[in-house]
Amino acid sequence: MNLTEISEYLQQGRAKEVRALVQQALEEQVSPQDILNEGMLAGMQIIGIKFKKNEVFVPEVLIAARAMNAGLEVLRPVLINSGVKPIGKAIICTVAGDLHDIGKNLVKMMFEGQGIECLDLGVDVKTSTIIEKVEEYQPDLVCLSALLATTMMEQKEVIEALIKAGLREQVKVLVGGAPVTQAFAEEIGADGYAMDAASAAELAKEILLK
Repeated sequence: MNLTEISEYLQQGRAKEVRALVQQALEEQVSPQDILNEGMLAGMQIIGIKFKKNEVFVPEVLIAARAMNAGLEVLRPVLINSGVKPIGKAIICTVAGDLHDIGKNLVKMMFEGQGIECLDLGVDVKTSTIIEKVEEYQPDLVCLSALLATTMMEQKEVIEALIKAGLREQVKVLVGGAPVTQAFAEEIGADGYAMDAASAAELAKEILLK
C-alpha cells in the first residue's frame, strides 16, 4: 500500500477514495500511526503550505478536511485501541459578541491536520463558558478568534478570567482574527498570534512539542 496515494486523494478532497484506501491499508496490516502520519497528516500539511502561499483557497481546504474526516472515521477507533495519543488538546472558539466562524473552522481543521485534538465551542462564546470548559476538558491550548474590532477586547477578558480562576499557568492562549495583531497579542498577555490558519497550526505544534 502506497500511503502517498491517501495523501494525494486527500488533497483532492476525494473523501470516498480516502475512506476506501484507509480501510485497505488497515486490512493490509499497515500501522495506523503510519496511515495517519504519512497518509492523512502529510496531505493536510501540503494543503496548509499551499494555502499559505495562496495556491489553494478556503473551498479546497474545506473539501480536503472533509476527506480527512472521512478517513478518520475509519481510523479513529483503531488509533484509540492501539493507544496512539494526539500531540495535545485545544479548545477553540469565537469570542462573545462575534458570530464569524470560517476562520475558526479552518484553524480547527489545520489543528486536526497536525494531530491536535480540538474541542470547538462554536461562536459568540461567553468567557464564563470558556473557563468552565478549560476546567472540564483540561486543554493545553485555548484558541480565541475575534473578527471584529469591537470584540477583540473579549480576548483580553478571557485571559484575565483565566488568571482569576487560577488556570492561566495550565494553558497557552493563542489569538487571531482580522483586526488582531502581534502587538495586540503581546499587550493582552497572549502566548501567541498567527495571521492565518496554517501559521496557527504550525505555532500550536511548536508550542506543544517544546
